[in-house]
Amino acid sequence: MNQHTPTILATSGGFRRGERTQLLPGPLLWHSFELAGAPRRPKLCHLGTASGDQQHWKAWINDAFTGTDVSVTHLDLFPMPSVADMRAHLLAQDVIWVGGGSVAGLLAMWRLHGLDEIFHEVWQAGVVLGGVSAGSICWHSGGVTDSFGPTLRPVTNGLGFLPHANGVHYDSEAQRRPLLQRLVAHGELPDAYATDDGVGLLYQGTEFVEALSERPDVGAYRVIQSAGAAVETRIEPRLLPASLI
Repeated sequence: MNQHTPTILATSGGFRRGERTQLLPGPLLWHSFELAGAPRRPKLCHLGTASGDQQHWKAWINDAFTGTDVSVTHLDLFPMPSVADMRAHLLAQDVIWVGGGSVAGLLAMWRLHGLDEIFHEVWQAGVVLGGVSAGSICWHSGGVTDSFGPTLRPVTNGLGFLPHANGVHYDSEAQRRPLLQRLVAHGELPDAYATDDGVGLLYQGTEFVEALSERPDVGAYRVIQSAGAAVETRIEPRLLPASLI
């Protein structure tokens, strides 16, 4: 298990469409293994709680890593936890990757099963926590979500490991940018970091370290409250090398 500083990679990316499979791991996912110390046979646990632990996603993710040295497991919560000892299973991983969907539903289910406390321990132990969309917002104080319907609303009860709000899909879903700015300006959410599609935010401890990108011409953003307004500053991400697989 990685013993490095507590690390979170919060993204609007991770997997990409495959040619022979539905999905392939993209550069952000491969980078998560580097952050975990580049183990020879990385152990990855995927959580699909936010999309209801759908079986086809598990199959697609298993297929995505076929032919690689990555050992993939899944932690389901529907209809019951799929492992007897969730704490031990998660502590044994190098990387935990959380899929997208309903962040409100994810947070409710995790708290119901005590995963909020377990994840804090796992994070402190040095297992890299990562994810996309709902799997990005969840580690923060809150963000903007479609969990409640097509008109986006705030979620303010994130796990709060990171004392910032989080915006995802900043360039691809028109409601997200203005709503995040309005919520930060009004103090309904704390100062935020946001990502265009294909961009990830790297945190060590609770501090933002850098933005990383899977593709060119996209950005990350810092959104802060100033004099009752939101001020947005672009953060230029470091472009990761293309995946070899």
